[in-house]
Amino acid sequence: MTALGDLIEIDDRTVLVLGQDLDLGRGQPDVANALVHRAGDTLVLVDTGVTEAFRTALREAAARVGPWSRALVLTTHGHLDHIGNDDLADALGVPAAHWVPAPDVPQMRDPVAYWVRAFERAAGPAALTDPAGTAARVVALFRPMRPFGETTRTYEERPPEQIRIGPLRFTGWTFADGAVRVLRSQGHCAGHVVVHLRDPGVLHLSDEDNGPCGAMADADQLKIQTVLGSAAVLVEAGEAALLTDGHTFAVRRGAEAVSHLDGLLEQAAALGEASLGLAGERVVPSAFAARYAQVMAGAGGGGANPSAPFTAMSAVNQLRELGLRPESGAVDAPWSRPALRDPERAAPSRGPR
Repeated sequence: MTALGDLIEIDDRTVLVLGQDLDLGRGQPDVANALVHRAGDTLVLVDTGVTEAFRTALREAAARVGPWSRALVLTTHGHLDHIGNDDLADALGVPAAHWVPAPDVPQMRDPVAYWVRAFERAAGPAALTDPAGTAARVVALFRPMRPFGETTRTYEERPPEQIRIGPLRFTGWTFADGAVRVLRSQGHCAGHVVVHLRDPGVLHLSDEDNGPCGAMADADQLKIQTVLGSAAVLVEAGEAALLTDGHTFAVRRGAEAVSHLDGLLEQAAALGEASLGLAGERVVPSAFAARYAQVMAGAGGGGANPSAPFTAMSAVNQLRELGLRPESGAVDAPWSRPALRDPERAAPSRGPR
C-alpha cells in the first residue's frame, strides 16, 4: 500500500513523490505523482500535484536531493491534479523559473469551462443531467489551486529545438545544460509534454500512459500511441533506464517497462477493433458506451480514473476515431458516418435549358 506523499528514491539526486487515486464518492481528488531531481546546482520539479499535504512532501523530497541554489518547475500539462502547487517555484528562496505548455494555459485559467466541455460531450453516454454542475463539483475538489506564480512562462516562448535521444528525434526544449529534456507529445491533452532526465535515464511520461485511450476532449489518440511506441524504443535502446508516470505508484525498469508500453498499445488496438464491431454505420452513444465499458473492463484498460464519466468520455473519442459524427446537437443524438459522395456530383442533373 502507498500513501499520499510517499517517496520512492531512484538515486541520491532523484525521487518520485507519490500521489493518490481519484475517489469522487469520498470527495477525494486525485493527485499526480511528481518527480524531484537535482541537475548540478538546479532543483528540478516535474509537476507539483495538489493539496497542502503534497506540498509538504515536495519540500521533503527537495531537501533530500539537495544541495541546490536555483530551481526549475516544469508542468507537463494543465490538468488540476498536476498544477495545484506550481507557485512553490516562488517560495523556495532561490532564483527559479516555472514553465508551462501554452496550449494548456486557457484550461489552467478556467478549469471549470474545460471540464464543462468534457462532460457536455459525454452527457448522454454518461447520463449526466447537469454537466456544468458536475464540472464545478469536480473542480472544487482540487484545493488549494495555485497554477501560476511570479516566474511562470510558456515553453513556447523559447525557440523549439530538435532533440536527439538515441535513435529518435523529438521537438522540445532543453534545460540545465541539456540534462533535462522536455519533449512535446500532446496526446493526453493539447499541451502535454514528457520529460527525460539524462543522467539517471528517467523518462517521465506523466499522463501519456494513463490508459490505452484518451478521454479528454482535446486528446489525440494517434499521438498517445506514437509516444508510447517512442518510449518503448528508448527503453530498448538503453536511453531510458527507468519509466515513471503521473498515476502509477511505481518505477518500471527494462523489460517491465517495455511490457507495460506494449500492453497499452495492444489494448488500444483491441479496443479499436471491438469499437468498430460495436458501432456499425450508425449508433446511439449511450448504447455504444455501455457496451464499450464492458469491453474496456475486460481489457483492463480503464486508466487512472475508471469511473463512468471517464469511460463515457473515452467512448465518445472512440466514435470520433472511427469517423462517426453526431447527427445533431441533441443530448445522446445518434452518430453516423458522413456521406462519402460529393453532394454536388450526387445531385440529379436538371438537363439542358
